[in-house]
Amino acid sequence: MNPLAAPAGNQPAPALLALENGRCFFGRSCGALGEAFGEAVFNTSMIGYQEVVTDPSYAGQVVALTYPQVGNYGMNARDGQAPHPALEALVVGDLCRTPSHWQSDEALGDYLAREGVVAIEGVDTRALTLCLREEGAMRAAVSTEDLDPESLVERVRASRPIGERDLVAQVSRGQPRTIPARGAARRRVVAVDCGEKAGIMECLAAAGVECELVPWDTPATSILARDPDGVFFSNGPGDPAAIPQVTACARELLGQVPLFGICLGNQVLATAAGASIEKLAFGHHGGNEPVMNLLTGRTEVTAQNHNYGPVFSSLGPLVPELSGGVAEHPGDLRVWSERRIAPVVMNPQVGRVRLTHVNLNDGTPEGLQFLDARAFSLQYHPEARPGPTDARYAFDAFVRLMDGDPEYLEQGRA
Repeated sequence: MNPLAAPAGNQPAPALLALENGRCFFGRSCGALGEAFGEAVFNTSMIGYQEVVTDPSYAGQVVALTYPQVGNYGMNARDGQAPHPALEALVVGDLCRTPSHWQSDEALGDYLAREGVVAIEGVDTRALTLCLREEGAMRAAVSTEDLDPESLVERVRASRPIGERDLVAQVSRGQPRTIPARGAARRRVVAVDCGEKAGIMECLAAAGVECELVPWDTPATSILARDPDGVFFSNGPGDPAAIPQVTACARELLGQVPLFGICLGNQVLATAAGASIEKLAFGHHGGNEPVMNLLTGRTEVTAQNHNYGPVFSSLGPLVPELSGGVAEHPGDLRVWSERRIAPVVMNPQVGRVRLTHVNLNDGTPEGLQFLDARAFSLQYHPEARPGPTDARYAFDAFVRLMDGDPEYLEQGRA
């Protein structure tokens, strides 16, 4: 088939995926017609494409799914993580147009077209994934309009990098709203919405937490005026450096009220304590990332979606007597998983900070505990939408933190 030929009859329109490095992939349109620019990443989840497509943390990104066929169980009204998708474009190997599942309401392709999401199928997603693993996440575009590789690559290289885009403001809800606890409310929390997932709010509700979601730029004074039992900082897209207002809010709240952060929320709390943030080569995107819980010695299989993360050593020097006698930061944090030690640093702003979780694939930090400021955070998504449920104890841990339990995380053995 000539990739530049016009579609005949009901045949899908040709489409082109172009990468910043000059690599191009021809395919067929399987969503809305048009074009979209963003940062190309790959997701390794075998299922859960609806949750991936509707995850607000994918704002600004061109998402490639590595599983060969996508869409076989359709889309339904219950599993979406936001009212509308935020990703720029979707890339798949083969899209199923005739789903079969008792809960299916519509086909994935029909949903993408209805929501205006540009998508391409027929792409060698294995070759694309290898390219991104070797060279890192990069700018990309998917187009059904510009099918000239040289032209589209040139436009990709001229496009705005994701780190310069104001993505959180794009996905945060505009008005406060309350999500009631499931059953009797044990605690009342203000949740700073940087692009929250519905699954996270559901897990907080299941833990007996009533959440009032507030926009991402709500100041700390307004949050404290609500007199909450705790404050939650949600997941969200992009670089935490682009949202200094949220970091300032977290910095003011640290030590005043119990805090819990997930994903971008983890980066926000780390940044509030003065940590450096690094951009990972190709990020963590999938439902099968192994993480060692240094407090329990258990390995959790986790769901993740982020391209940035904190640098643990930047939080301060190690406290040897709380770090197994070690005084110098190791080059690879997986050393701590081998020794079953949860090291502690002394931070000049908030006191002692403990590393609680480590990624076993690349040794990046996955969890922090602020010992003198009643706060903790996780880089992964403990609600697992999609993914395993190994880490759902985190929501009960937040309630125990608000209850004043000093061992709120050590009890996390669910």
